[in-house]
Amino acid sequence: MKKGSILIVDDNKNVLTALRILLENYFGKVALLTSPNQLHSHVREIAPDIVLLDMNFSAGINTGNEGLYWLSEIKKIDADLPVVLFTAYADIDLAVKALKQGASDFVVKPWDNAKLIATLQSALSLRESRKEVKQLRERQNVINLELNKEREICWGVSESMQELHRLIQKVAQTDANILITGENGTGKEVIAREIQRLSTRNKEVLITVDMGAVTESLFESELFGHVKGSFTDAKADRIGKFEAANRGTLFLDEIGNLSYPLQAKLLNVLQSRQIIRVGDNKPIPVDIRLISATNRHLQESVRKGEFREDLLYRINTIQVEIPPLRERLEDIPLLADFFLKKYARKYNKENIQLSAEALEKLKEYRWPGNIRELQHTLEKAVILSDAAVLQVNDFYLNKSTSSDTGFDHLTLDEAEKILILNSLKRNKDNLSAVATQLGITRPTLYSKMKKYDIS
Repeated sequence: MKKGSILIVDDNKNVLTALRILLENYFGKVALLTSPNQLHSHVREIAPDIVLLDMNFSAGINTGNEGLYWLSEIKKIDADLPVVLFTAYADIDLAVKALKQGASDFVVKPWDNAKLIATLQSALSLRESRKEVKQLRERQNVINLELNKEREICWGVSESMQELHRLIQKVAQTDANILITGENGTGKEVIAREIQRLSTRNKEVLITVDMGAVTESLFESELFGHVKGSFTDAKADRIGKFEAANRGTLFLDEIGNLSYPLQAKLLNVLQSRQIIRVGDNKPIPVDIRLISATNRHLQESVRKGEFREDLLYRINTIQVEIPPLRERLEDIPLLADFFLKKYARKYNKENIQLSAEALEKLKEYRWPGNIRELQHTLEKAVILSDAAVLQVNDFYLNKSTSSDTGFDHLTLDEAEKILILNSLKRNKDNLSAVATQLGITRPTLYSKMKKYDIS
């Protein structure tokens, strides 16, 4: 299928004719220009997806400087417009110089049709990817503006959370890699987004990757991208999460679930600050701020040989520990009020309130699911209640965890396994319902069931 538009700039009319005949079979629109002097108006009027630009226009001059000049002029109009340079004089130093100045590629005359088409189609894919990233950034900016209209984080009054707040404000302004640790449901992603909001990269995107949901076979493609034809389903070039997060923040959630072999690949990228797409050999520099999160004790995983010590040092320049809700019960009144108001607005029940007895019940509960469980509990109560005041009976809590969780002498993994088994029983093995109740994705649930040998 023909798609995209290309502007060809060359003073040789025979070359233009030959290229038009060839490329009309692959591009939706092919525009020709014999002189670069009209480049400014053509680029603005035609808005091509690619420019194929000759490097020499004056007779007897083959330095390529003219091409480099017009390349810079095009980039002033549209910095993201891919420009493929075209010359009859192959010069490695010139090619390197052109690529450094923003050219997408370099083609030597006489050209090989297949190679030229492949080069131009790759440039078109790059253009489409850049458009997607730009749109994603614009959407993220809109979302950020919306989120900032109301205070999305309730820090609470406990000393531990106030200390955490001070730490976040201090480290957010740096580009230091941050590791956020804490139990499931404590709000690790919320903290990551707050760090992004307070950082110098807050005009760029935050890209989130659930490492527990990325399969080993697709790890490199998902994170580093791939080129067309690199594997069976690679029908087009695709950028990975690292490229999508370029100049912004990359959040690697559940990094403790990453297998040992894949940890080495991630470490290599973090050290070199460049990625290579699957099926390609050209390194692409990336500028990202890395935030990772896990509910595991990675130092223990290092001792067991399950997590690379050098990767741990790389990702936790600063470690941020979020305390579980049961250790800061004094925050529950403020948190309950915060979520109550949020969902009252959402479900048009602005005047709904919380009775003193109901609040006491919430304060007595141990909250094994932490903030996420409290949030879902308040939302469910607001949805189901028709009364103006929420009473004790409006809240459905696991009675066994009201005063003694039964988890006090268990490891985190043992407690998590019990929670999953209990949820499977309550939901009659409906995995979608279990994932929703636990506040995780289905792929993450599959990963945890495999980890704990739950069939």
